[in-house]
Amino acid sequence: MKQTLALLTALCLLGGHALTAQAPAPPKKAPSGPPPTLADVPYGTDPSQVLDFYKAESAKPTPLLFFIHGGGWVNGSKANPGELKACLAAGISVVSIEYRFIQKAILAGQKPPVEWPLHDAARALQFVRSKAGEWNIDKERIGASGGSAGACSSLWLDFHPDMADPKSTDPVARESTRLWCAAVNVAQTSLDPVQLKEWTPNSRYGGHAFGLMDPNASLKLRDTHFAEFLEKRDSFLPWIKEYSPIELVTADDPPVYLSYPAPPGIGKEQKDPTHTANYGVKLQEKCKAVGVPCELVYPGAPEVTHKTIADYLIDKLKAAK
Repeated sequence: MKQTLALLTALCLLGGHALTAQAPAPPKKAPSGPPPTLADVPYGTDPSQVLDFYKAESAKPTPLLFFIHGGGWVNGSKANPGELKACLAAGISVVSIEYRFIQKAILAGQKPPVEWPLHDAARALQFVRSKAGEWNIDKERIGASGGSAGACSSLWLDFHPDMADPKSTDPVARESTRLWCAAVNVAQTSLDPVQLKEWTPNSRYGGHAFGLMDPNASLKLRDTHFAEFLEKRDSFLPWIKEYSPIELVTADDPPVYLSYPAPPGIGKEQKDPTHTANYGVKLQEKCKAVGVPCELVYPGAPEVTHKTIADYLIDKLKAAK
């Protein structure tokens, strides 16, 4: 009996970590909608460069929702894309993409690291267009959506000049990266720390996009470098101009829809500064100044035409030509 107790004690003292490590991983969250028609389709050579395709049955080519998941470009999953059921019911096919995270880019020496998730989104969009005939997709009517960093990526695509290379020997690279529209949730519209501090004094987001993050540290520490971000802002300016959606807005850009769960308060600290409607207010101002349609939705917002992202996407993507 004493030997048994001694053995159990030793296991607790010396093997506790081993027992924890051997515990089974928690089960994956069950899909909340229909399974993909095609799952984990590669659009690049990295294991993270895959997408799921959900086909809406139709005799003619369907519009497409191009969904980019959120998670600060450091986590998240393509599973359970937003607006999936509503879009399929409306005859709109859906693609949901995975992409390389910022940690992987930092470890690979990529500068700026945010280029990888954003350029992955562009490449995935071109790949989808290259499959338009096979997947029965209307190449023109593609609308992007996502939340948080996925929303920022969607807006970056919406405002960025076309990245197609018509002279490329790669047929995918010859495809367009332009969108029909974008409809997003809690989007970050700028990666300029000076702008963010002016709009929302307690801002803390964005430095990791340009490498101010320990890729091996807890993700909870991602937003702890904002003071350093402000200090180094001038050295990051070329990247800020390239990767902040608000910097890319021009009069010929597709329309956008921005949704936030709380009203804005420009110049005031926010409960959730990383997802504040202040981002939306400033982007809408820029869009209005150049003539790009921009619908901004939050509790009590004026001039709301579409109550939800799904309403907007269906209206825009299914509108008569």
